[in-house]
Amino acid sequence: MQARGPLMIEHRLIERMIVIIQNRLTLAEKTQKIDPLFIDQAVDFIRTYADRTHHGKEEDILFRDLKNKDLSDVDRRVMNELIEEHVFARSTTKALVEANTRYRNGDISVLGNIITCLQTLVIFYPIHIEKEDKVFFPASRAYFSEAEDQEMLREFLDFDQKMIHEKYTHVADELKE
Repeated sequence: MQARGPLMIEHRLIERMIVIIQNRLTLAEKTQKIDPLFIDQAVDFIRTYADRTHHGKEEDILFRDLKNKDLSDVDRRVMNELIEEHVFARSTTKALVEANTRYRNGDISVLGNIITCLQTLVIFYPIHIEKEDKVFFPASRAYFSEAEDQEMLREFLDFDQKMIHEKYTHVADELKE
């Protein structure tokens, strides 16, 4: 397997979650209410899986290694766009959390903000994923030897093994407070 393989497999799970979010979004638009617990679960998925696990491997490993390569101007521009898109997704998710907290506390006027954040994520992720799968990952593969690619794959697997411990250490630390 090439190093980009696990990243593309992760994209398929993110796409599945985006469909679930879209279905809940459609229901919220019809009923003018949403389950704050579902938002918590969606945010946990986005923050832990899509951002920390998936984007983490991209930023902490793939992009880190590509910064040491002589990238074409186009490939460097696309990589920088992807990094900016990750920041945008984090910002949108943060706004969703803030709106959901207010909604949970009885402020139904923020339902529109929740819907807007969900719509943004539902539109964002498929476009972002397509750019990575069809443009950036194939182009970036050319910068690595087979040995470098396999070392990156091993580093991705090590990264994944540490994630569950990072996640639940964070949970325990939050609950302790």
